[in-house]
Amino acid sequence: MTNTLNPRTLGVALVAVAMLLAPVVFSQQQYLLRVVTTAAIYAIAAYGLNIILGLTGQLSLAHGAFFGVGAYIVGLLTTDRDWPFWTAFLLAIAATTVLGYVSGLIALRTQGAYFAIFTMALGFLIFITIVRWESLTHAHSGVSGVKFPENIGPIDFTEPAVMYYFVLLFLAGAAYTTHALLRSNAGRSLVAIRTSEDLAKSIGVNVAVSKQLAFTASATIAGLAGALFASLNGFIGPDSAGIDRTFELLLFLLIGGMGTVMGPLIGSLLVAFLFEMLQDLETYRFIVLGPIIVLLVIFAPRGLIGYLNDLVPARFSRRGRTTRSAEPAPALAGSTTTKGEVH
Repeated sequence: MTNTLNPRTLGVALVAVAMLLAPVVFSQQQYLLRVVTTAAIYAIAAYGLNIILGLTGQLSLAHGAFFGVGAYIVGLLTTDRDWPFWTAFLLAIAATTVLGYVSGLIALRTQGAYFAIFTMALGFLIFITIVRWESLTHAHSGVSGVKFPENIGPIDFTEPAVMYYFVLLFLAGAAYTTHALLRSNAGRSLVAIRTSEDLAKSIGVNVAVSKQLAFTASATIAGLAGALFASLNGFIGPDSAGIDRTFELLLFLLIGGMGTVMGPLIGSLLVAFLFEMLQDLETYRFIVLGPIIVLLVIFAPRGLIGYLNDLVPARFSRRGRTTRSAEPAPALAGSTTTKGEVH
């Protein structure tokens, strides 16, 4: 008997149903719904990092800075300039796309550790600009009173459940984009670059263009997530664009699984709730996360989702071999039975 139910599809379906029902489950616990919404925003940003790191193999340490740029554009325009959220939101996406493209033109001239160092320097430059340009960014005072999205007909985005589903819409889009990339020629080209740039060139992949597009898409998604983060929280500070933000997103991706569809989401949810449980020990929470990361590197270097993707087919393969060996071998045509054989 063959298994018609794909365990991976079942797992994705269960996660999707759980995400859809979160506002119902947390209807009496609005704070926890806010934690899930924030984790979903981080997951969107982690999906962007997954494109440039998980698929292409390029470690960008400016990802948190792009997140901060998107947040500050929405924050400053909706407060100091009194722009509508939707206009500021679209401008934040466009601006981070342009910034990502221009940055990629320079950053992608380097490779390996030099690329990581250059992007880290770019992230620090953006962070220092935010901290020092007080007349524009308010520096350490931050930006408060960031607007929620304006109502669309009866849809009121100040309602926590409505804002959650608004974020969930973009999260689903980010997850689907990753899924579509992995099944497309463009995604296969990125994976080929991650494996070996020389090999990718030998099979006709335009490495420079592919990396440029991946870096730009990564920055765009980070800026989009930052814009949502600013609106949800109503306040942003320089930490939104700090290098710590990049390392947090990298942590989510490492725990969930780089190069996978569900890894960024699972990693973000798990770490967000773990941070929530350890909020009273905020100074020491990385003492708990440290051993977990070490164990993951040793036993599941591809993250939790990568480990499960390897484990499930192996278990089903063994089950299939056991089932086949238990079935009686079919009798050959024209063969005769001997005494003592059972039909």
